[in-house]
Amino acid sequence: MTDKYDVDLSDAVWRKSTRSSATKDCIEVAFLGVGMVGVRDSKNPTGPALVFTPSEWEAFTAGVVDGEFDQK
Repeated sequence: MTDKYDVDLSDAVWRKSTRSSATKDCIEVAFLGVGMVGVRDSKNPTGPALVFTPSEWEAFTAGVVDGEFDQK
């Protein structure tokens, strides 16, 4: 599968939430050039990463704030 965005992640600065602990599973986020956002699994930092456009990331974060992904 080819990444639809040819983004070089080798210099990405990955960040994990300050609310996560060493024993919790979490994701890491990297803010890339031209507004792109990378997301990866913290348990597998050399594995694949998802790359979102600015509008995709904005829609996702708005959904989080609105509770769109809350489990019921």
